Amino acid sequence: MIQYKILFVCTHNSSRSQMAEAFLNHYGGERFQAESAGLEKGTLNPRVVKVMQEVGIDISGKGTQEAFDLVKEGRLYQAVITVCDDAAETCPVFPGVMKRLSWSFPDPMKFTGSEKEIIAQTRQVRDGIKEKVLAFIEEAKNVEYWT
Repeated sequence: MIQYKILFVCTHNSSRSQMAEAFLNHYGGERFQAESAGLEKGTLNPRVVKVMQEVGIDISGKGTQEAFDLVKEGRLYQAVITVCDDAAETCPVFPGVMKRLSWSFPDPMKFTGSEKEIIAQTRQVRDGIKEKVLAFIEEAKNVEYWT
């Protein structure tokens, strides 16, 4: 039984929001249903797919979508969580949202260096997002969190 629908938003729905959605759906059990979207529709980052597979989560079949399309469709969420500074500043207003949170993570699409260095930086973002998602799940166990 799903109790809370959560939307993760970042710039292009190519990296950070995809990882957050996958982690919440993986660890949130039946209590949460997560989706993700971008301010603009991007392309799924293959390095993110790779580092998520390293922790046993396959997002290779995921598409990207725009947050504004979800607003137009009238989708309702109990929380909208931005995972980058750009989205926090320009995220659309979703009716009925009980919580709006901002988590700031660097954009893996902008990482530079050797392939090994970029993958290492992407893993750091992945691990940081996983930590935040697990803390969110723990905090949300408190019923008062949603009031």
